[in-house]
Amino acid sequence: MSTTENVLPFIPFTRPHFNQETIDAVAEVLRSGWVTSGPKLAEFEASLSEYFGGRPVRCFANGTATMKIALQVAGIGPGDEVITTPISWVATSNVILGVGATPVFVDIDPLTRNIDLNKVAAAITPKTRAIMPVYLAGLPVDMDELYALAKQYKLRVIEDAAQAFGSQWQGQKIGSFGDLVSFSFQANKNLSTVEGGCLVLNNADEAKLAEKFRLQGLTRQGMDGMDVDVLGGKDNLTDVNAVIGLHQLKQLPAFQTRRTALARQYFDVIRSELKSAELGGLKLELPVENFTDSNWHMFQIVLPLEQLHVDRAQVMTELKDLGIGTGVHYPIITGFTLYQKLGYNTESTPIAQRIGRSILTLPLFPGMADEDIGRIASTLVGILKKHRKN
Repeated sequence: MSTTENVLPFIPFTRPHFNQETIDAVAEVLRSGWVTSGPKLAEFEASLSEYFGGRPVRCFANGTATMKIALQVAGIGPGDEVITTPISWVATSNVILGVGATPVFVDIDPLTRNIDLNKVAAAITPKTRAIMPVYLAGLPVDMDELYALAKQYKLRVIEDAAQAFGSQWQGQKIGSFGDLVSFSFQANKNLSTVEGGCLVLNNADEAKLAEKFRLQGLTRQGMDGMDVDVLGGKDNLTDVNAVIGLHQLKQLPAFQTRRTALARQYFDVIRSELKSAELGGLKLELPVENFTDSNWHMFQIVLPLEQLHVDRAQVMTELKDLGIGTGVHYPIITGFTLYQKLGYNTESTPIAQRIGRSILTLPLFPGMADEDIGRIASTLVGILKKHRKN
């Protein structure tokens, strides 16, 4: 006689959702024979433009390309400085280096974990050409303050809104106003095209320039005329990706409603678990409880490592062993070897230094079940209790 152990299913930190209608649409594109940039891309860009209130939108192969091309459209290059945050995916600052400019890192706000706009003015020099804020986990910065700074110092703003599709500021969609706004459609984003991204621009001239930069600087005239007048790359989005985006856009309101509901549960359940475990003194930092502006791309906590006998890696390992996936978004950029070689150090942004080594992303995606939140919270709190210093 054998017994079967009841093993709980693994909960990844995220999982994209593609319905049957989307899968069928991809198959139809494949059958059409037009699989690279074509009619579906044009349709997707038109739908995105409508979503953003009529602003010009161009799509790209990934969210990194959107930021790089935004910098190029803004004319930023060697000798220029761009102010940004040290807590982001390293692509944010890599693209600044990639166009020959210099990233200038400003410390973050400990509550929002976004760049601290109150510290930006002190970092501005005669070489500063732009501010590149990042909306971590989908939470925007104070947009009024951001654009007041930009206006005061005559700076371009390149919004790294990679995680903020569907987020708002005072009732306006992020991307429907402002300067150059970059979004990612990578696999774990709220709207995914598997890989991809888009850039919201200010006018037709900028849109045309962005088109050139995404495909070898090419301009076509008539049936056989071609010209290249700027140095471009190969960053176009395919129709296969675009048709996925079209169907994801239809589902976005439902995705957003579910993400918000799950985030609300996290706050309630984690607080309840901490209280029942008599860990009220544990300094577990939850995200800003903002259900108006954030799209809840991620639910991130900051571990109280100073109160624990173990590091973040051990907490993550124990969660994984118990069937719960987590992520790190993000380690501090200035701690990477490349940036250390360039003369950066983590000590200059101490808040980012602390959060970069202790931030932890918990599972959050529309396909999660309500009971998953309770399981994650109780497991996490149990691990913290086991390793808490006396």
